[in-house]
Amino acid sequence: MTISSSLNAGVAGLSANASKLATISDNIANSSTYGYKRAVADFHSMVIESGKGGYSAGGVRVTTQRLIDERGPLVSTSNATDLAVRGRGMLPVSDASAIGGAGDLPFKLSTTGSFRPDADGYLTTSSGLVLMGWAANPDGTIPTHPRDTIGGLEPVQINANQFFGNATTAIDLAVNLPATETEAGASGETQELSIEYFDNLGKSESLSITFVPTVPGAGASNEWTMVLEDSASGGAVIGEYTLTFDDTRGDGGRLLSVTDVSGGPYDPATGTIQVNVAGGPVDIDIGTLGDPGGLTQLSDAFAPVSISKDGSPVGNMTSVEVDANGNVHAYFDNGMSRLIYKVPLVDVPNPNGLLTQDHQSYTVTPDSGPFFLWDAGDGPTGDVVSFAREESATDVAGELTQLIQTQRAYSSNAKVIQTVDEMLQETTNIKR
Repeated sequence: MTISSSLNAGVAGLSANASKLATISDNIANSSTYGYKRAVADFHSMVIESGKGGYSAGGVRVTTQRLIDERGPLVSTSNATDLAVRGRGMLPVSDASAIGGAGDLPFKLSTTGSFRPDADGYLTTSSGLVLMGWAANPDGTIPTHPRDTIGGLEPVQINANQFFGNATTAIDLAVNLPATETEAGASGETQELSIEYFDNLGKSESLSITFVPTVPGAGASNEWTMVLEDSASGGAVIGEYTLTFDDTRGDGGRLLSVTDVSGGPYDPATGTIQVNVAGGPVDIDIGTLGDPGGLTQLSDAFAPVSISKDGSPVGNMTSVEVDANGNVHAYFDNGMSRLIYKVPLVDVPNPNGLLTQDHQSYTVTPDSGPFFLWDAGDGPTGDVVSFAREESATDVAGELTQLIQTQRAYSSNAKVIQTVDEMLQETTNIKR
């Protein structure tokens, strides 16, 4: 029995070291595989109860595990949609082959991937993994989705032929009017200003603003009439306001009062008036009362100091980038950008309990625990790094060292089997 148990222990040793050799071979073979997680083999002794007069060898057994929570170094690339996770968390992905089929897409996880648009615009790796995210609303906001289900996730699809225009909704004016034009004997010359804006269809329109001074019979009126006309409305007047400026020491040249004749009322808290152009309301900031900015009346020069507005003409999409918080932005040749998707990071209590799939992807199991979808950078998760890939977690030098040790251990177990065989042969020879 003792000799037989020695033989079994030697065979178990050969099997265990063969399993360890397999993990070492896999690690070395994938030393250049992006996102590869190192596999390890652990040995555990087996104890078989025996009587006081003898001992039976229990041998060894082996368990293998993939260290998914062990991250490889990040390396920079030239592709904006090469993504890697820096810290805890994983990217939600699915199989591109399942898109368009019946039922829900399979839910998988990955720590890195080189995503590029396929023929249908889906951000897909060369191995067939498609990036998943939450689609943004037309106004650029992300809807609220449950974080413990994948119901809101959908494949990230890029339409390279899309156009984007942004209507003008706000204009800031900083204009100086000549104080000499509101004095007795002045010529009463009107001052004109034309401001381009963009309508709801991205077309260029103009807002014409005329400043008409009030010329008194004596002294100075410090008063102007501001008239606004909209080209998209056929040149119709959409607002008229009476402006009075302060002439006291310290506050001279600043707005004293604004009286609306037509158009939306002046809001003294924000310093804005609201006029309705053909496409809808536009807020025009002319400055609060007593504010040195906005509209002023100083000296003898008409000077549009600063004019700024939102909105943009229609532009073609030129690129797509993902920021550290997982927001997918589309950039256009008109200088505008638009949020189109948000990619969350998936976290599980035990990453090493995930089931390993092909192409450095993983699926959730009872051993990994339930998943939760975090915004990148929130909670326990790290952030998303674009223009980057995660390299293999394999340390080739360490694996080669273990390879030598495993080879020696395998040879030693083979020697045990050879020795047991010789001892059994001697036992057989006793009968002779």
